[in-house]
Amino acid sequence: MKVQAESGISDSGDCLVPQSTPQSAHVSPDTDNNIDTDSDGIQISDSGDCIVPNTSNISASSGIVGSDYYSSNQTSVYVVKEGDTPESIAKMSGISVNTLLWANDMKKGDKLPEGTVLIILPVDGVNYSITKGDTLNKIASKYGVGVSDILAVNDISVDAQLTVGQQLIVPGAEISSPVAPKIASKNGGQKNKNNPKIAFLHNVSGYFINPVPDYVRRSQGLHANNGIDLAAPTGTTVVAPADGTVSFAHLGNNGGYGNMILIEQSNGTETLYGHLSAIGVHVGERVSQGDPIGRVGSTGHSTGPHLHFEVHGGKNPGGTIPMTFASR
Repeated sequence: MKVQAESGISDSGDCLVPQSTPQSAHVSPDTDNNIDTDSDGIQISDSGDCIVPNTSNISASSGIVGSDYYSSNQTSVYVVKEGDTPESIAKMSGISVNTLLWANDMKKGDKLPEGTVLIILPVDGVNYSITKGDTLNKIASKYGVGVSDILAVNDISVDAQLTVGQQLIVPGAEISSPVAPKIASKNGGQKNKNNPKIAFLHNVSGYFINPVPDYVRRSQGLHANNGIDLAAPTGTTVVAPADGTVSFAHLGNNGGYGNMILIEQSNGTETLYGHLSAIGVHVGERVSQGDPIGRVGSTGHSTGPHLHFEVHGGKNPGGTIPMTFASR
């Protein structure tokens, strides 16, 4: 599988390393890599000649982390632009409108505010969340599809262990009952600090801690989707600023966000973490405030290492002067 180098990453044969790291080694794809875990519980692969994020056997359940990784069967994200409709986005993405709506808990007629982050499945079907007692045969039977199709699109083996909360793509599946209206990303449609809607966002002062607690320098104020940039060196630990559940964790370009995580908080807000060099959580995982979830990087559309941090549905405490993150 082709691995492409992005900003801040160099391609040395089969080994991806930061550009600042000397590189002369070529790691054979047949080498048996030893998997190690660093002090924050984020997995890396020691291939002998270099330390790289572990990107082997990446699937919806893996939670395995790494540098930019591209595959035709990978879920991605799309950031809604002015004039977009579900029909235009679905056509551009090569999927049905229903697939787009199901993946984002939407129904026909829902509005798409500019800046909304949508999950894009690689094929027509549904994103299924594993519940207690599920097996591949039960899931296949429920949706009338083949087990082999589920295995192929999720890149897993027939004896793969399924965990509650894990998400699998079920290709060709359909949802007959209507889903409750819900906008995929709770951003209220605000685009930047000049958007008056931000004044009506829920005040979450004192709720979020700094996601990069070792660094407190903001390199860019409110922009994009109620987001800020927090400057920190590549590899700096990123922590969960509040308790929540991981709704998206994916390697790749992801609409320019690079390696990206989305977490839904119990207070109804959603937080986004972009340009990561490593991801240490998986979809469905519950995280507590202060838990390590990834590492700062410069993947996607980025000019240097930093964390892009967005708050959807609430004021971003990093967008105030001074910043108003809660104390740990």
